[in-house]
Amino acid sequence: MDELGPGWEGIGEEAEQGDQGEEEVETRRAEAGAAWHGQRLDRCLVEMASEFSRNHLQSLIERGCVRVNGQTITTASRKLQAGQRVEVELQPTAESRAFRAEAMDLAIVHEDEHLLVMNKPAGRVVHPAAGNWSGTVMNGLLAHHPAAASLPRAGIVHRLDKDTSGVMVVGKTLEAVTALSRMIAAREVHREYLALAHGRIAAPLEIDAPLRRDPVSRVKMAVLAGGKPSRTDVFPLGTTVWQERTITGVHCVLHSGRTHQIRVHLASRGHPLVSDALYAGTPALDLQRQALHAARLSLAHPITGASLRFVAPLPADLAAAWQALGLPADPLA
Repeated sequence: MDELGPGWEGIGEEAEQGDQGEEEVETRRAEAGAAWHGQRLDRCLVEMASEFSRNHLQSLIERGCVRVNGQTITTASRKLQAGQRVEVELQPTAESRAFRAEAMDLAIVHEDEHLLVMNKPAGRVVHPAAGNWSGTVMNGLLAHHPAAASLPRAGIVHRLDKDTSGVMVVGKTLEAVTALSRMIAAREVHREYLALAHGRIAAPLEIDAPLRRDPVSRVKMAVLAGGKPSRTDVFPLGTTVWQERTITGVHCVLHSGRTHQIRVHLASRGHPLVSDALYAGTPALDLQRQALHAARLSLAHPITGASLRFVAPLPADLAAAWQALGLPADPLA
């Protein structure tokens, strides 16, 4: 038995294993000693289960996993009294459950023994993170290709934002993952996007502006000195006035792959993407997400060297918006 802190009295720590679906849940019990009298419940749980963060233990309280004298307590600030019996079900953290296989449609457009190319739908997160610990592309890859469990990030070598649709490549072997990562760093993987931007863009733009995390809002990126070098080439495909709003369809070519790069670069020039709320884009054309789609991916095969090129057609929401604006039906032709 581990050595326990002074707040425990007559402990005789107990642990039991119970089934909850496929997860094991450990239950720990202890009696509050004099040192715990008047202390917050969550503080005492930290001593009972020091391997978990206080935030996670607070979430267990909120979820009804903690009982005091047999009564479920959902308030972390509840004060304990000496002699009370505390019981907690130590359910796994969201992070520990994230790396699990989940069967899903990956919309695969190409696959061989070394790599996989897919057309990611809008609304799907690529890699697990806070608030999105399941239902991600990575979870789907682990189900589709179990060997992905042995690869860094399950073979994911680049990402698309949650609400950006389109084509992306994944390595299936360590050799391919390593080669693809090096190719992306050397800018040998060519990515082209289609987007709808506010305002009139009459001539091509070459936006070469450094990007880094916004110091005010941590969920945003910003054009700031000291950021990472970033370049986007923007080619206008046509401008239309829709319900008194001027909107331009654009073809964007990345020369670097920073977080939110196209969104931030265009917003910095006064052309935020349609329906991109994070960067002041106004809703339009019934779009429920930023009007951005990874339309074309070109690269040399990381193992064979063969020239590869993949195109993802506009998804239904963007295709309808494109049509409503009278923009070219095949914009990359």
